[in-house]
Amino acid sequence: MFDTVIRNASIVDGTGAPAQSGDLAVIGDRIAAVGRALGPARASIDADGLTLMPGIIDGHTHYDAQLTWDPYADPSPALGVTTVVIGNCGFTIAPCRPADRDLTMRNLTHVEGMSLEALRTGVRWDFEQFPDYLAMLERQGVGPNVAAFAGHSSIRTYVMGEDAARRAATDAEIAAMADIVRGAMAAGAVGFATSTNEPHNGENGIPMPSRLADDREMRALVKAMGEGGKGVYMLTRGQTTSIDYLESLAADSGRPVIVAATFYNDTNPGAAERTLEETRAARGRGHALVAQVSCCPLTMDFTLQSPYVFEGLAAWKPAMAVHGEGLKRVYADPGFRAAVRAELRDFRGKRLFNSQWDRVQVVAAAHRENAALEGRSLADVAAARGADPLDALLDLGLSEELETLFTAQLLNVEEAGVVPLLRDPDTHIALSDAGAHLTFLCDAGFGLHLLGHWVRGRGVLSFEEAARRLTAQPADLFGIRDRGRLSPGMAADLLLLDPVTVGRGPRRRVHDLPAGAPRLTTDAIGIEGVWVNGTRIVDARGVIDPARRPGAVLRDFAA
Repeated sequence: MFDTVIRNASIVDGTGAPAQSGDLAVIGDRIAAVGRALGPARASIDADGLTLMPGIIDGHTHYDAQLTWDPYADPSPALGVTTVVIGNCGFTIAPCRPADRDLTMRNLTHVEGMSLEALRTGVRWDFEQFPDYLAMLERQGVGPNVAAFAGHSSIRTYVMGEDAARRAATDAEIAAMADIVRGAMAAGAVGFATSTNEPHNGENGIPMPSRLADDREMRALVKAMGEGGKGVYMLTRGQTTSIDYLESLAADSGRPVIVAATFYNDTNPGAAERTLEETRAARGRGHALVAQVSCCPLTMDFTLQSPYVFEGLAAWKPAMAVHGEGLKRVYADPGFRAAVRAELRDFRGKRLFNSQWDRVQVVAAAHRENAALEGRSLADVAAARGADPLDALLDLGLSEELETLFTAQLLNVEEAGVVPLLRDPDTHIALSDAGAHLTFLCDAGFGLHLLGHWVRGRGVLSFEEAARRLTAQPADLFGIRDRGRLSPGMAADLLLLDPVTVGRGPRRRVHDLPAGAPRLTTDAIGIEGVWVNGTRIVDARGVIDPARRPGAVLRDFAA
């Protein structure tokens, strides 16, 4: 007898093959059979024609800290995600010496938009080394399956302390870091992740440690990762990191390289397509470079207390080094404003924000007398005041003690430019950033947005192809052996949904982080069930029991 049979489903198996009507049976944590008129079961579910597909594999998350207080990784499982890959960009919390814990948390507060009080209250430091971290996750249990990158910035800080964000490493320090990478891979890391991206700054605008690595260090660590014939190198690249350079690392290590983050920027419209062309050419030469793309418009909420939107600007650094009254003085300084305006003008198309003030809106005024500004763009506000938009932004923020809430539409806004990113069969659709930027954005429902907006709404992909891109394709990319497909013997990670209604709901702000800190979240639309390793954790009403932890810490990856 089967434990569970889902009957009368439209089965999309994750391979891209056409949907087939039938049943799927589960015994324990595995798929036991796929076919028609399967036998009796302890639990029988009539799908009534709904679509059954593998659970979504989210390849770009930052749940490293959150998992220590929230093993469920909310909200991802409720949004159809059954496996999360953590540690992207190298922003991990292991390894970490006790003396460096507060430094690590302060850096995360800035680079990942997390409340410092929430981190200090919530993070459980029951580990020091990377293997200890994985062991802790296994002891406490996890809701979804978890695959973890070894993170460059944490490794660098472990070896170099505060110097990690100040200078290049010595040969001895590089050797020590390489040994940590080897140990992490032996313990079950999925690969090695890093960042050279300019907006990735820690406390007070100091670059995240990985951005100080030179070529010697980067090559040594990527080589150490690949010595066992496994592992994926993941990098969020900055302006000076070329695809040619990343191809040389792939050639040296013999391992795949995930290149993040590729968005369509309509002020530099050819950049994304060039990345696709260059990675495609590298694959043609036998080097596995994969562009990581997003199916969501990149929209961020912010206040001038923490304006991540602008923090990739070199001219913004004086504002990142001060707080309180000092920050207000910087914002009021005409010299600061002139420098920011000049950089926005001279580097248009090469930054996160590119002077598109019509896409920056006032969401919530802090003072009642400014309530009429809500919903208006900065371009409109500036025109009405006869002011420069940057001055209008800063003057409004200063008049409200930096508490005005703004939102900015940044990248992937023009949908015609996004279509080629999604239709390229070899791009990796991800970049949810789930678990990070909690006060700025919530794209944890990226998979539902792909299926609802781009498949049903726009017809850009078939449902079967979109499902492949969310399941079997990332499983193969990361070397996850037994997930991403619906076939006997595979893990029973399942998603039952209504393709007619599937999508993600609007963002909403909640205050449920440790210490009552706020975050943005979203709800699923059209999901009828989610199973992780054969255990149902979500039904049509939502999460069944957040205390259920059927996930596995994944450690064994294919070469």
